[in-house]
Amino acid sequence: MRGSELTLSTPQKIHIIGSVGSGKTTLARELSLLLNIPYYELDNVVWKRYKTGDIRRTEKERDTYLTSIVHTESWIIEGVHNEDWVSPSFQHAQLIIFLDTKNSARIYRIIKRFVFQKLGIEKSNYTPTFKIFLKMFKWNHYFEQVGKPDFFNKYGKYSDKFAVIHHKKSLKSHFTIES
Repeated sequence: MRGSELTLSTPQKIHIIGSVGSGKTTLARELSLLLNIPYYELDNVVWKRYKTGDIRRTEKERDTYLTSIVHTESWIIEGVHNEDWVSPSFQHAQLIIFLDTKNSARIYRIIKRFVFQKLGIEKSNYTPTFKIFLKMFKWNHYFEQVGKPDFFNKYGKYSDKFAVIHHKKSLKSHFTIES
């Protein structure tokens, strides 16, 4: 896809959702480069990141920040969140990509990410502690059991904008690429 030009039918507002380790951030970065659209991590909408530690935004700050992103001309928003405060990004998205990767792949990625972060090979927005590492497995399980069905129940009204992706290869059908 590199070096290709995109037609006007390419979505300019994309929301990517999936469990921990599903590939949301990787896909957002790749699409951002391909489409020349900025991407935003919802975790960074929730948290102010400082070298000395993270500080949670107030609900008002978080909502204001998300609103400022959603009302720009183009964006890619990625994250696991599907709570009510995120609904404006689903509403305004032209394409909602739901990454429904295999649980075994997500578990492998969680382990790989932790090892790479501890070795300094991969950067993280948080301090990769063993406690957070264990929480990622809990969050992954919770998303599969609760978050995923909750997402489809809450946001099924936008199903005409859904792309449920099991493998990265199937993404190509959602973008019009001309060489």
